[in-house]
This record gives sequence, structure tokens and C-alpha cells, in this order.
Amino acid sequence: MKNVLGEDLEPCSFDPVTGFYRDGCCNTGAEDAGVHTVCIIATEEFLEFSKSAGNDLSTPMPQYGFPGLKPGDQWCLCAGRWQDAFEAGNAPQVRLRSTHLQTLEWCNLSNLQSHAIDA
Repeated sequence: MKNVLGEDLEPCSFDPVTGFYRDGCCNTGAEDAGVHTVCIIATEEFLEFSKSAGNDLSTPMPQYGFPGLKPGDQWCLCAGRWQDAFEAGNAPQVRLRSTHLQTLEWCNLSNLQSHAIDA
């Protein structure tokens, strides 16, 4: 797998364990309808924005193996959700080396770079 920089995709987080496949990486495949490909660093502002937009990422849901996110956690976010947050001025920071190449079908690289912690 490649990242948005054309390099090998690096892991995003093992604590909490993230990724559509819960393998720590923002891998994707045909069954990943949400395209969970953007490795973000959660902020309080982003978590509030996401909750207000109908995607509560801060409340634990143990039945789905979801611990709930807190500021500072890294997580594989849906590319469309990152784009929505960007357009609303609430996009979280991104780890480009851990963000899957397929993200570029949803998000502009220069926008991702403007929020990158590893650019």
C-alpha cells in the first residue's frame, strides 16, 4: 500500500488500534464503504464538529470495539469526513505518511499538506 506521498504506507495507531481492518493502518478495500484512509490527530474542536455532524467519535462503543477518541489520539478517519471538516474550518492535523493514497480521490493533497504534522 502507498501513502499520499507515493511512499510505503506507515502505521497510524496501535493505541487505540485503528483502521477499517483494525490493523493499525489506514488500509482500505472494497468492503470499506467509508474509505477510512486519513490518519488524523484528534482535537477537541474536531471531535465536537464531528459529533455535531452526526458522527460521535468520542463516545466509546465497546460492542464495535471502539474505545472512543480523545484529543491527541490518532485515528483512520473517512476521507469524506476529513473533507467536510476542512470545508467547515475544523479539519484535524494529518500524518501524510500514514494516509492512504486513495484519499486523493476525496481530498486535495495541498489541503492535506496544510494540515500535516509530517510534511
